[in-house]
Order: sequence, then structure tokens, then C-alpha cells
Amino acid sequence: MWPSIALLAFVTLQRLIELPIARANSRRLIAQGGYEVGASHYPWIVALHTSWLLTLWWLAPGRPIHLPFLLLFLVIEAGRVWVLRTLGSRWTTRIIVVPGERLVASGPYRFVRHPNYLVVVGEIAVLPLVFGLWDVAIIFSLLNAAILIVRIRTENRALRS
Repeated sequence: MWPSIALLAFVTLQRLIELPIARANSRRLIAQGGYEVGASHYPWIVALHTSWLLTLWWLAPGRPIHLPFLLLFLVIEAGRVWVLRTLGSRWTTRIIVVPGERLVASGPYRFVRHPNYLVVVGEIAVLPLVFGLWDVAIIFSLLNAAILIVRIRTENRALRS
């Protein structure tokens, strides 16, 4: 049981550490003249991610860990680190536009327009598969896709402005 709990604790701790960083970055960007776009859909993102994690905490402890999916998840997490390091103090969980700022075009942004969302798609799909929870992976991937359609459209409009 401890390997599944350790993995879930790692992911949960990761999120709990990232949230204050994202809040601080958002406040700093707004203090620099930035403004938030798409705040109305943000609670849905929080609800999805929270319910995804709670569902995993409910269903995954004690289940066997499937090593190929665990390795894939670790690769995805390396991508997460790459995105966060590339964005640095510009990384936030919200869409904050700072007039006059140039788009980030280094790191994974050289190859993909929204690499952070690819990471999130991968995490939401693959972590349940680590525990053999195919139904959880499918349900939350579909819900995430619906939210990301709104999110990416909103962000693309904001980036064009």
C-alpha cells in the first residue's frame, strides 16, 4: 500500500507547494500592470483537479503500480519541471496578461504553443493508469478536455490582444 500512498503524497505535495508560488506570481504580474482573463472558468479547473486527486486518494491506495505507466508519468513530470523552469516567475495557474510583455519562446515553447496543457492532459490521463484505474483516466480526461477547450480559447484570445 505504501508505494501508491507515496506517489499520491508526492503529487499532492507538489500541488500544495505550487499553489502559493502561482498566487505570488499572479499578484506580482498584476502589480506590474497585468490583468486576469477568464476568471469565470477558473473555479471549474480547481474543482476538476481537486476531485481528480480526491478520487485517486479514494481508489488508488493498495492497488498495484503498473511500472510502464509510472515511468511515463515520471517523463511527464520532467516536462512539468521544464515548463515551470522556462516560465519562472511568469508561471501561474491563472491567465494573466501583462501588456508589452513578449511571449515566452524558449524551452518547450519553442516546439509547442501550450506545453503546460499537454503536461496536464498527460498527468490527468496517466496517473490513474499507474494504478490501473482506466475509468478514472477516461472520465477525468473527458472533463479536462471540456475545460481545456474553454481555457485554451480564452488564453489564445488574450494572447492575440
